Amino acid sequence: MPDLLGATNPVPGHDNININRNIPISPGSSQVQNVPDLSKVTGADHRTEQQDASQSGGQVRYDSNFQTFVQQLRQTQDLSSIMAKLMMREGTSVASGMSEGIAEEMAQALQMLKMDQAELLKFLSAQMKAGTRFGGALFALLRNAYARADAEGVQLDILNFLKSYSDFSSTAHIEGNLVRNLANMANAMPASWGDQLRALLAQLENGIAAGDRQGNIALLEQQVFPLMSSYVSQTHDLGTPRELLSLLALDLARYENGAEDKLTEAFHQLSGYGTLKGMLGGIDGEALLRLLQNSQFAKNTAAAQFADHLAAAAARALRGEGSAEVQEVFRNLVSAMLINESVYMPLNHFLIPMELDGRMLFSELWVDPDAEEKKGGGQGEKCMKFLFKIDVQGLGFFDVILTNRERDVGIVVSCPEGVVPFSKEIERTIGQILARNDLNSAGVSVRKMERPVTLTEVFPKIFEGKNSVNVKV
Repeated sequence: MPDLLGATNPVPGHDNININRNIPISPGSSQVQNVPDLSKVTGADHRTEQQDASQSGGQVRYDSNFQTFVQQLRQTQDLSSIMAKLMMREGTSVASGMSEGIAEEMAQALQMLKMDQAELLKFLSAQMKAGTRFGGALFALLRNAYARADAEGVQLDILNFLKSYSDFSSTAHIEGNLVRNLANMANAMPASWGDQLRALLAQLENGIAAGDRQGNIALLEQQVFPLMSSYVSQTHDLGTPRELLSLLALDLARYENGAEDKLTEAFHQLSGYGTLKGMLGGIDGEALLRLLQNSQFAKNTAAAQFADHLAAAAARALRGEGSAEVQEVFRNLVSAMLINESVYMPLNHFLIPMELDGRMLFSELWVDPDAEEKKGGGQGEKCMKFLFKIDVQGLGFFDVILTNRERDVGIVVSCPEGVVPFSKEIERTIGQILARNDLNSAGVSVRKMERPVTLTEVFPKIFEGKNSVNVKV
């Protein structure tokens, strides 16, 4: 320490005190990054938060949420290939690294994937209905009312009702988060405090089992939060328990906003507007709750059961119950699904794994119902665009791009080299399928896959996120 402060006598030949004091530092210096200059706005330097997406490589960006999303989208592995590896396609097996719990969950999920053509249609239809939270006549009416509304207040009240319904329909998920976060908080605290929190957790679990939402809210607000406030103030623990407390507060806000009385209050606010009174005035609170509870989204479909088994297996693996290989597979799977469901993804996304005629098939489907396609250099025409990515056991990967405009359908299929000799037969069969369903062929092409297409190539609409406010928070 004395030598660092320059308090000792210099040793001859080792006097390095002034080595760095005579180096001039100017705003234009390339050696020092982001030198302040009060007389002008300095230019961008080479820090990671100023990098362009093409230069950032694998580094984390700090300037833009959207550019981070695009970067992760480019780097994300193909979800169908991850599923193929996980479900043991062509001898690739990770079962040796699975615990008994993971293997059981995956076995149940795989059992659900065995289906014929009729079951496939049923499975796909169920998955689409289960993945559409705002489906049905009521939400179609609200969607039209929102588009026609002249007053901002009407639109805000519609959004407020939708937010309350979103929290109401997520009740089971929110309650699960509350229980998990409280348990993790108790495990991260000293025993004297953790035991008190576990006692409150037991009361919360009993309240959830009894369906006592208001009692659960009172328990959290009047006992859990004061206890955690005392813990933080006395121990100054700003680590895991305090971080989980922030998540708990967010879930509590959603839990309270999703209460039945909040939902019906928001709905009755809508029925007071003249434009909606005639259409919604005949629905009372009880009728509204029955309508929402019997929606397709609320029903426990086969698609939801498959997703539940997959999520349970992933949770077990990421908690350390599987080998490093298994954990990496599930980590990539979860990451890919989160990216595909990102707030920046203006597409509908579906995962369609199945075992059809004894052959495993893993497919992803992206849909843009409001796509645009330019023809002849003119303005874009509205159309619906689909992208299928399919991995068929024994055949390989396929990319299928389908464009639909009214009754005109265009299809481009990129296939493995082994399928190319049958391309003409495939084109003829697809044409027959279109004709059988009273659809007009706008061109059917089957060609060898040179490389898999990317989402941004098929759906350039993704980049529209660049036009909005886009900063890190």
